[in-house]
Order: sequence, then C-alpha cells, then structure tokens
Amino acid sequence: RNHRWIQEAHMKITGFETIPISKRALLLKMFTDEGLVGYGEPLDYTHWRIVAQAVEDMAEYLVGKDPFQIEDHWQTFFRSTYSRSMPIILGALSGIEMAMWDVMGKALGVPVWKLLGGSVRDRVRVYCGIGGDTPEGCAESARKRAEEGFTAVKMGVAAKPVRYVDTPKAVEEMVARVAGVREVVGDEVDIAVDLHRRFSPTMSILVVKELEPFKLLFAEEPCHPENTEALINLSRSTTTPIATGERHLTRWGFREVIEQRACAVLQPDIRHVGGISEIRKIANLAEVYDLALAPHNAAGALGVVASVQAMATVPNFLICEGGSSLGQGLFREPLTFKDGFIEL
Repeated sequence: RNHRWIQEAHMKITGFETIPISKRALLLKMFTDEGLVGYGEPLDYTHWRIVAQAVEDMAEYLVGKDPFQIEDHWQTFFRSTYSRSMPIILGALSGIEMAMWDVMGKALGVPVWKLLGGSVRDRVRVYCGIGGDTPEGCAESARKRAEEGFTAVKMGVAAKPVRYVDTPKAVEEMVARVAGVREVVGDEVDIAVDLHRRFSPTMSILVVKELEPFKLLFAEEPCHPENTEALINLSRSTTTPIATGERHLTRWGFREVIEQRACAVLQPDIRHVGGISEIRKIANLAEVYDLALAPHNAAGALGVVASVQAMATVPNFLICEGGSSLGQGLFREPLTFKDGFIEL
C-alpha cells in the first residue's frame, strides 16, 4: 500500500480534451502519465467554445502538476483570476476539479463520496422537469413521470411572458397549470415550480401567494436572483419555500443570500459553482443557517453524477435535479434509478 501511494503521489497531468456532447453539455477528459483518465463537465449554457478555450488556457499551468493537489490548484486559479465572478472561468475550473477527484478515486479504488468523508445516505432523491403548454399537457407529462417512479416533478408556471403586473386572467391560467398537475399526481408527489427569474418582485408575491394551497416543494427563481432584498420580501410573504442559486458562483456568491436567509433552498450548479469541493463548502455554510440544498442540473449526466457523489455526504440535502439525465448512451452502465432515487 505504501509503495502504491508513493507511485500515485508522483502522478502527473499530461493533457486535456473537451468534447461537446449535447447543446448544453461539454465533456472534459483529463489525461495522466499513469494512464488514468479523469472526467468532468464544465459549463456555460451558450458559450461552450469559450469554456473549452478556458480549459486549454488552464492546461498550460496544470500539465506536469499532481492531480491530487485539488485544493491547491483550485485556489491558485481562483485567486489569480482578475475577477472572481467570471462564469466562464469558474465553469472551466469546475470541470477540471471534477476530473481531479475522478482520477483520485480511480487511483485509490474508491468512489469520490468516500474520499469526502463517507456518506450520510445510500441513495439521492431526484426530480425531473415536465413539459406542456396547457394545463392538460402539464398534467399528462406529470402523470407519465409519476408512473416512471418519480416522487417529485418541476414545472414552468407560465406558458408565455408575464407583465410587470399581469391580469387576473393570466394569474388564473398559471394556477390552473399547477392545479391540473396536483389533481393528477395527488399529494404523494412533490411539485416544484420554476418562475425562471422572469417575474417582477410584485408579480412574484402575487403568484406565489395564489399557489400556496398546492403546498409546493419550492418556487424557484421567482425574481432576479441578484435582487436579494426582493427575495427576502417574498420569502417573508409566503409559506411556500423559495429557491434560488443556479446562477450564483462560489461560496462568496452565496454568502449574502445565506446570511440574510433570503430563501429556504439553495440551488448551486456543480458545473459552474466551482466543482465538488465548492458545492460542499456552500452546503456547510448553509447548514449553519438551517438552509437546504437542491442542486441545479439542467445539462449533462456527468454533472448529475458529480452532484450525487457530493450530495451523498451533505446532511442538509433536500433533492437533486437530474432524473432526466441518467447517462444512457454515454455511460457503460447508466445510473441506477428506483422509486424516485439514484442509488450510490
């Protein structure tokens, strides 16, 4: 064992490759001189070519370095970056960081969740999105997902753009969409709604209040996530848990939201928040304030895998987006999904 550890300690990074595998997902491969390949998923939804270039730029520093020095490399990039709130840089860094953990796990023969201190659960609850332009369409989509075994779904609350203060008719249509889903899935399936940050603070309060009878799991991004004061006012005005965070970066980006308790549920995306270590640090900070984590996953399956590994170790975990990306066609063995959970 000692001899093996000495060999692994001298492992070196030899190069990187990025491969677009879908409209949103970019696959990263990190190569080492020991023949081990680490995988990661960097993220920027619309500018993957720029993220790929950022990976190439970072490779100039990383080639020849020890892939086990994850924290050291992360801090080096983060603290040497001119702006620490650049999603392109952090997206690239997130994918690289995942690949380093992957290599370490492969070298030592253990899953990443064991390297992180062990798990606090043996499966991770996930939800999936549903579609539909009408209340009937939403209800049918939800019915199919419930039959597949999902115990939670998320839906868009508005089928068209919403005015700053919209009409009673518009509000009735939003309520009807959620009501149709609740009628079909009953009270044993959780429903979350996504307002896609498109609502004004005034309209957010009005609509979320109208949706209270449906006992939602959470209302996601009801208004612009950088308007912390608006989130606070909304959270104080409703019994519905408010969620946000898919566009926040690193623990510093989450600090004000957490300290002000501007929401009940945080939604960091492991692909651009800083990676596996950083999402756990965000979770640690949130735990002190009794806030829950529900990681955002609207890209590829590799990010879902990384989220599952991290959330297996997080006590204040609520649920994870990702039921739609189980790795079919990408992984030799797709993720194991059963009764609304992904098995470790």
